[in-house]
Amino acid sequence: MTVQPTWQLGLALALLVLFTLVVSRLGELRIGRQTVVAAVRAIVQLSVVSVIIVGALQHLWTALLFVVVMFVIGVYTTAKRVGVAACWPWVSLAMAAGILPVLVIVYVTGTAPLNGLSLIPIAGIVIGNMMTAHTLVARNSFTHLRSHLGEYEAGLSLGLSRADSIRLTDPDSARDATMPNNDQTRTVGLVTLPGAFIGVLLGGGSPLQAGAAQVLVLLGIMAGQAATVAVAHRFIEHARIVTPDLRLALHP
Repeated sequence: MTVQPTWQLGLALALLVLFTLVVSRLGELRIGRQTVVAAVRAIVQLSVVSVIIVGALQHLWTALLFVVVMFVIGVYTTAKRVGVAACWPWVSLAMAAGILPVLVIVYVTGTAPLNGLSLIPIAGIVIGNMMTAHTLVARNSFTHLRSHLGEYEAGLSLGLSRADSIRLTDPDSARDATMPNNDQTRTVGLVTLPGAFIGVLLGGGSPLQAGAAQVLVLLGIMAGQAATVAVAHRFIEHARIVTPDLRLALHP
């Protein structure tokens, strides 16, 4: 089964956006404008990317270049989303801490062939999920710290370092950021059939091959997010990744 770029697809996409707008209006969600913008961006970006990928798949070096571009965009997106654009070098390190080990394990073990056809989708999935993990841990941690500055100050008054005070004040943000993917991993096949599984089936693979691909992806994401979240939270504890307002509040 494949989806062709026909007028039926255009109609389906328009109806889906319209349905979202109606629900937004009736449910007072106030997401109408951002829904339209997101839909238009998705269509334009995927159309352009589809053309670019055709060329990127031809050579390993072009695939690597495409992966680097995805990584840069991922870092920029999550850094801007949580208000730490100036901290992008540290955000890059936190995301790379989760991405590189996963890719090394996948390709050094020979699980997947090192070529553009496998590198771009696998790296894309991993990068996207590391971006999400960083956004979750940063937003959770910043929100928690802003509401517990008194406890943080109390820790400092007892002689604790800034990192130790933050760690005592915010013990759960890092763990909480890993929960969505862990829940998906625990319930895969029972509650959800994620994209990699469906993708292999639609591509003509067997259910066994689809299951193997999905397990690889889920465990890779789980391992990568653990590393990204741990490193990002450590950088937050040392005020390497922190918003301007918290940088002033979390004085050493």
